[in-house]
Amino acid sequence: MDFDKKEIESLILIEIEKTKLRIEEYKEATKPISPENSIGRLTRMDAINNKSVMEAGLRQSQEKLLQLEHVMSKIDDEHFGKCKKCGAEIPVKRILLMPQSLH
Repeated sequence: MDFDKKEIESLILIEIEKTKLRIEEYKEATKPISPENSIGRLTRMDAINNKSVMEAGLRQSQEKLLQLEHVMSKIDDEHFGKCKKCGAEIPVKRILLMPQSLH
């Protein structure tokens, strides 16, 4: 492989921290919506819809975090940087762009 594993490791650690921050933001945005009298029915429906979108983002971020942590645990593996499916080398640019992907 023609890339520096330390550089990749550093990138993955940064992405893990960013993803953890994003998860916290999503958790804050998905807190229950209290039935206040001060907001109208349409505003409340809009808030519920936005909450659903944020919940989907939360699930995606949590899945990405799991994948990133899995990749970190495999970075010293001799097969790191090779597609799990076909065994071909994953292009360095793809590893840098999507470190959580093993294909």
